[in-house]
Amino acid sequence: MKKLQILGTGCPKCQKLTENTEIAAKELGLQYELEKIKDIASIMAFGVMMTPALAVDGVVKSSGKVLSPEEIKKLIQ
Repeated sequence: MKKLQILGTGCPKCQKLTENTEIAAKELGLQYELEKIKDIASIMAFGVMMTPALAVDGVVKSSGKVLSPEEIKKLIQ
């Protein structure tokens, strides 16, 4: 099971990244757990300075932009 983490304070961009991540995971048929990390200290612990960010199994794959479902699929397969 993949652990997909959205790092962000809950802004519209963070919500869009969450939606796109769920679309990508469902289209791939992945078994996944989606976690939203909104605490600034926790986000900074990942080394992320710009949100939203996407981490897969604890590894940051993208930060500072909203990825499309197609871009996300490449990162989570």
